[in-house]
Amino acid sequence: MTSPVRPTTPHADVRAPRPPRTRVASAICALVLTLGHLVTAYMTLLAYAADPAGPWDSETVAHSNFAAGFALALTAVTAGLSWVFVKAGWVRRWWYAVPAGLAVAAVLRLTLLAPEL
Repeated sequence: MTSPVRPTTPHADVRAPRPPRTRVASAICALVLTLGHLVTAYMTLLAYAADPAGPWDSETVAHSNFAAGFALALTAVTAGLSWVFVKAGWVRRWWYAVPAGLAVAAVLRLTLLAPEL
């Protein structure tokens, strides 16, 4: 008695091509996330660029803290969007790394690397 043999195709391991609708959705999601990350990176850069002129310059320190806090809030928004887009299958999981890195930079500016008076 012979065992049943499953028919195999030579291209069984190849992924099925993504439909055009999914490619467009992926491109739009990537564009939205990239714009959000650029704004967040700019706010983080502004926070790091603030350098008080002396012990009387508390306004610059306040602006730096505001920029870092706003960057941290934007990071939370982009991380949430990344989670939604990854769960939908429109973007890949490595998109989580960008908001994580920007969040670390913003938290460092708010805590350890805060400008001193």
